[in-house]
Amino acid sequence: MSTPDRTPATAVVIGGSTGIGRGIADAWAAHGIETHVFSRSRPAGPGGDRLVWHPTDLRDSEQARKSLRSGLPDRIDLACYSAVYFTSRREPFTATTEADWLDQFAVNVHGLSWTLRAALPALRAAAPGLFLHVSSEVVYNAGPHRSGYAATKAAADSLIRSVAQEIDPADVRFVQTLPAGMVDTPGIRARRPAGFDYGDYMTPASFAPLAVELARTRGTGYAGEALVVHEDASWSSVSRNLPVSQSRPVADVGV
Repeated sequence: MSTPDRTPATAVVIGGSTGIGRGIADAWAAHGIETHVFSRSRPAGPGGDRLVWHPTDLRDSEQARKSLRSGLPDRIDLACYSAVYFTSRREPFTATTEADWLDQFAVNVHGLSWTLRAALPALRAAAPGLFLHVSSEVVYNAGPHRSGYAATKAAADSLIRSVAQEIDPADVRFVQTLPAGMVDTPGIRARRPAGFDYGDYMTPASFAPLAVELARTRGTGYAGEALVVHEDASWSSVSRNLPVSQSRPVADVGV
């Protein structure tokens, strides 16, 4: 049985100024949803003027929690957590600085927990509210030179799945999504050499159809799922096919 089309009034996207979060925020705003973005940088380019921006630096716990407390709207029908911190490059665990290690936990794990605590009351009031978390294939594959990223994304995945078991899906439905391959984002471009060919990379817009579907259905039929989005903008459940690892071989075994 299909679910009636319901247009949510308000959405929030944490980490929605660029990348996958921006693709989701743009999709929701384009469908008439009042969309608030919490991020370090102001959403720029086409569609940026449709987004309500709240300056938020998740590496600064006091500022981030204050921004969430004061900026989250009273009504939240949809929430998406897409904020992520990797590092400037892939490197062995022993070469990762303590600052980078702590920043990965601050953004990838603690920021998610602050968002859940702040947004869940309003999402419950929307009944059913939808919480969408942008995950990663590294949760299922781990990989060399990505230890901090792998550890924090796995922790975030476990947090979402655990909280989802505490809350009636009639109140809030939790869905996770992740790309099937590499996505062309400013963060990725900052780690690639000049002249790199992004022709086979996905784009954030690939997530728009899923975002619209989840907004329309409030996650009906998808609660508890982790959905892999493919280059053609289709999606499938990780329960059917695990995502392919994006790790690169370690050239020097002694590293």
